[in-house]
Amino acid sequence: MVLGAAALGVAALAAPVLAQNFNLPPAFGTLNLTAGFMPDPQHVDLVAGGNIPAGRLGRDCAGSIADAPDVRLNYTAGGFPLYIFANSSRDTTLVVNLPDGSWVCNDDFIGLDPGIVLQRPASGQYDIWVGVFEGGTAPARLGVSEIPPRR
Repeated sequence: MVLGAAALGVAALAAPVLAQNFNLPPAFGTLNLTAGFMPDPQHVDLVAGGNIPAGRLGRDCAGSIADAPDVRLNYTAGGFPLYIFANSSRDTTLVVNLPDGSWVCNDDFIGLDPGIVLQRPASGQYDIWVGVFEGGTAPARLGVSEIPPRR
């Protein structure tokens, strides 16, 4: 099933960055991936959350996030959609700064876990924050895939 970003409630935001600093090094590392990457999906274990309300980035952003990105993805696009998702025992959210400088956010893509689908992803730098919906921090796992995650 091909899912459009609009169907997932994902919104591109043109809001200014109020606190997030994508110039800081990512707290949990960088993924350098080219379309067709293997293994697929790629995972990064991290600690989600922080003390900054993600809602400052726009009406569709939720939860609390850190100042620095959790993960930086340098992606060389091909003919595949790109799926960015997270899971945790807590209700988590996603905030992603796209290569063009716009923002996308999601909460509750699969159950309480967030996910973002980019049907035609651009090549470039993606800065990714995993937030915690009700504040605080929690262990989480970020996934990046060109295959739709199991629903």
